[in-house]
Amino acid sequence: MRQSSIPGAHGRVRPLTLHGDPVLHSPCAEVTDFGPELARLVEDLFATMYAAQGVGLAANQVGEPLRVFVYDCPDDDDVRHVGHVINPRLTERDGVVVRGPEGCLSLPGLEAGTERYDHAVVEGFTVTGDPVTVHGTGFFARCLQHECDHVEGRIYADRLKGWRHRRLMRQVAGARSSWRRAE
Repeated sequence: MRQSSIPGAHGRVRPLTLHGDPVLHSPCAEVTDFGPELARLVEDLFATMYAAQGVGLAANQVGEPLRVFVYDCPDDDDVRHVGHVINPRLTERDGVVVRGPEGCLSLPGLEAGTERYDHAVVEGFTVTGDPVTVHGTGFFARCLQHECDHVEGRIYADRLKGWRHRRLMRQVAGARSSWRRAE
């Protein structure tokens, strides 16, 4: 993948894995092969994320249980952050805890107020195996924490408690039939 190419320009849009699929609820495997298949997966993730109008996408959301995610997400100052992380580790999350609306491409059309820290640091590798550290604040910090949850086998609904969780699960149950029709 050339550095100058637009992410996802050579990727294929894959079907999204939806809530309830076991691949979303199991920790993903470490990537050990940094070859052309990984580069294709990253391209496909970008293409799929853009087609679904998301700001982040993890590999298990397209059925690949690998520790990989991509992002194209603004922070609260409207600075755009574009990249990917292989074998991500959330090494810092701190600052103020903010409850904000959070959605997920694996729960299309739904969102719930979810608590996240307003600062996050993720360490991992690029598709070529080079170390990378990504710092995020505000909405971008939320995105990084959300995608790191995915590779650990969690979704934002798992962070909800009480009536927020019950309300979202009722919405999920009601949305399932429309999700099936859209596939």
